Amino acid sequence: MIRPIVKDVFFLGQKAEAATRKDLSIGQDLMDTLRANQDRCVGMAANMIGARKKIIIVNMGIMNVVMYNPVIVKKDTPYETEEGCLSLTGVRKTLRYQNIEVEYYDSTWKKQRQAYSGWTAQIIQHECDHLAGIII
Repeated sequence: MIRPIVKDVFFLGQKAEAATRKDLSIGQDLMDTLRANQDRCVGMAANMIGARKKIIIVNMGIMNVVMYNPVIVKKDTPYETEEGCLSLTGVRKTLRYQNIEVEYYDSTWKKQRQAYSGWTAQIIQHECDHLAGIII
């Protein structure tokens, strides 16, 4: 289901709760909502569609990947950049890392650990900030 984008800064500033298998439908809603906004968005966190759960979706070029309870376990090579957000107006400066490793559960609830770099790593970091209530 395509959900409306939340723009309430108070709601976005709240920390997300751990996702469970019962939250798999939120991942599908993220998939549908990202597809509907793909002309102006490359990733989303569940709080952007009104669910305070640790779930993100990231466009990785040829496919979108949903991550449940993602945790960045390793990062290196910091750099400063500017980012925009579908939930907020304008762009803001932020610090990101060129290379990261993320542990998460996939849609079959199998634990994954993957390394990402560049643009994909930046998107993941932005969405994980949302889960922590950090507004970029």
